[in-house]
Amino acid sequence: MAETLTVVIREGRGKREAKRLRKTGSIPAILYGHGEQNVSLSVAQEQFAAALRHHSRLVDLTGAVNESALIRDMQWDTYGLEVLHVDFARVSADERIDVNVSVELRGQAPGLKEGGVIQHMLHELQIECLAVAIPDRIQVSLSKLNKGEHILAGQIELPPGVKLLSDPEQIVVHCVEPAAEVETEAGAESAEPEVIGRKADEDEDSDS
Repeated sequence: MAETLTVVIREGRGKREAKRLRKTGSIPAILYGHGEQNVSLSVAQEQFAAALRHHSRLVDLTGAVNESALIRDMQWDTYGLEVLHVDFARVSADERIDVNVSVELRGQAPGLKEGGVIQHMLHELQIECLAVAIPDRIQVSLSKLNKGEHILAGQIELPPGVKLLSDPEQIVVHCVEPAAEVETEAGAESAEPEVIGRKADEDEDSDS
């Protein structure tokens, strides 16, 4: 079920007006798409925050307009804590759309018991699906991931009706040897003789 957001027509423009809106508890927004005119809107921060908590991508806009829309993009502040602007794109229930959905790793990989380290390489997948059937997230099971193995985007089981648009050969997650510590120790050992060598040279120069 789509989240319902009450929107208001936004008359003013510019950074000053946007700042004023945010001080009153609203977020500047725009609605576009389907060849229709763009509409400048504002939405209550509290309502929009609730939609984000519920992982809603498809929303029903009511008030100034009455349309179904996709949360297409968001502009965040420098710290990623506050939404500064929202882009809504018009959609219809039977429309297939392209969206990015987050990847969630589930379970414990057998490779961890073998001394491996899990590296999550791809955090989002681009998919195509019905606007009314956007998954909250794509779950990837690690239950069969051994050390030295990986899971490709094309190997992930997707919900019915969902098509993968990302490169199927991209590595989503792999279990690798913890090589960083070995390289660091080797680097520290090789660095020490260089320091000693420089100190010896300095002592010879001072004696001459």
